[in-house]
Order: sequence, then C-alpha cells, then structure tokens
Amino acid sequence: MKENIFDVLMYLFENYMEDEIEILPDSDVIKVELQEAGFEQIEVNKAFDWLESLSSQRAIKPTVSPAFRIFCSQEIAKLDLECRNLIIFLEHSGILNSANREIVIDRAMALDNEEISMEKLKWIVLMVLLSQPDEEIAFSRMEDLVYDLVPAYLH
Repeated sequence: MKENIFDVLMYLFENYMEDEIEILPDSDVIKVELQEAGFEQIEVNKAFDWLESLSSQRAIKPTVSPAFRIFCSQEIAKLDLECRNLIIFLEHSGILNSANREIVIDRAMALDNEEISMEKLKWIVLMVLLSQPDEEIAFSRMEDLVYDLVPAYLH
C-alpha cells in the first residue's frame, strides 16, 4: 500500500479522535491495528511522533495583540498561496488565534515529503483545534468548513 503519514493521521482522527472516546486503547494496540489495516510501521511511527509533538504544544499561549505573519521561504515552498490565504482567512475570521496558527504551520511543515493541499491543510487545522483546550467553538466552525456545511452565499 502507498499510504503516507497523513493517511495514518486521518485513520486515527476518524477512528479515535473524533468520537471523543473516553477510554482510548494503548498506543501499542493502536499501532498493531494500524499495521493490520495495511499501514507501514515507519509511517505509523512517524504519525505517532507527529501527534506527540502536537500534544506537547498545548502550553503555547496566544498573543493578545494582533500579529502580522510573514512566511519564510521553506513555508512558501510547502504551503502554496491558496493554503497561506486559508491560514490568514482562518485567523481573521477567529477560527485560529496566532498561537494555533503557528501550530498549524508547524504541523504542516512536519509532514516531510508531503504536498499540502487545501483539503489536507483543513484537516490539519481540525486536528490542531481538537488538541487544544477551550477551542470547541473554533473546532465546530472549522468542522463546518471541512465538511462543506457552510452555505456558499455567506460573505
């Protein structure tokens, strides 16, 4: 199978994170399940490293004042104009704060050898918001965008 880290993350999100299961299986059990589902061990390990790094970023506090973000050349190479515009839009619309914006960019950049499409970026934002405390409203708004539940006539 030609799965990548993002495919493993999506599988984990759909099967473990989204349902808000109170008692999650041991990570070793989940890793075995992923391998039985056909994911390569190296990709599974990378996905778990990605999630571990995400969970370690919970302590970041957002800045109070508005922030201006300039993307570096590596970010520009990884995130096309459409993706960068989405990040800016999400921040201006209040779905992302400046701290979560930086986590989203960091997690997108951490997906080595992966092209980041608009759809992938939306899912990354959703995973970041799910991992952050007190972001239920932002998560719900982003979920509407991911599942195209926002009417097209909104301005």
